[in-house]
Amino acid sequence: MAVTAAQVKELRERTGAGMMECKKALVETGGDLEAAVEHLRKSGLAQADKKAGRVAAEGKIAMAAADDGKRAVLIEINCETDFVAKDDAFNAFADAVAANALPLESDDIANLMDSRIGDSTVEEARQALVAKIGENIQVRRFVTRATDGVLGAYLHGGKIGVLVDLEDGDAELARDLAMHVAALSPAYVSDDDVPQDVIEKEKEILAAQAADSGKPAEIIEKMVSGRLRKQLAEITLLGQPFVKDSDVTVGKLLSQKNARVKGFNRLAVGEGIEKRESNFADEVMQQVKGG
Repeated sequence: MAVTAAQVKELRERTGAGMMECKKALVETGGDLEAAVEHLRKSGLAQADKKAGRVAAEGKIAMAAADDGKRAVLIEINCETDFVAKDDAFNAFADAVAANALPLESDDIANLMDSRIGDSTVEEARQALVAKIGENIQVRRFVTRATDGVLGAYLHGGKIGVLVDLEDGDAELARDLAMHVAALSPAYVSDDDVPQDVIEKEKEILAAQAADSGKPAEIIEKMVSGRLRKQLAEITLLGQPFVKDSDVTVGKLLSQKNARVKGFNRLAVGEGIEKRESNFADEVMQQVKGG
């Protein structure tokens, strides 16, 4: 029978097994998800089955860079607790996976998971680490950036990673800008990069707020324009006050240095993942009980 990508994805999320193993198991069990889970467990490929459904919102942002500094990668590896995020084996795995991701031409997780760390694929190494540590561990995402200019890179406590592609600047400025992006998290480089639908939505919200003032239409229009400029400044790198000198914007700083930001990437651990409420005592008990 034909096996769908959605079935393979669901089985992979349930078991933590590789995509090809999941597809083969579904074919052999006629598409029966539960039977496929059992099949993988019996064959030793689903060591992570009980853990794969648990929320993994902690972890580490790891980075690898080319020797010439012209290419770098950031990768997010997740686990369930901050306790495990500090584990030596977990961190060694994260660094090894980042090194594997560096030469890849796309941010395709499937290709990364099929690459090799020693005698094992990344996926096999991940499953072995799950069995050893006792937590759900996931390779969530990675981004790669290459440049002909200067690449600024910054890691903050293993929780936030930033890459900044700078044209006509120097290494110090590139790193300062990477630190700025880590701290203030702009969404875009400049006003020109903000999608029109985002601008229109913001105008709509600001207009509704201003309408309550009871002022004439022409005054409301000026109020909306002013507030929109302020809002855009807050979400764009060039409009934000520079984190190391709030008297100048990043845009003005770049003008002074005759430099230009071509783009940036920012990853933060657990971004977009709904975290469960927990405390340190719970985490310790979970470690003791082995999940």
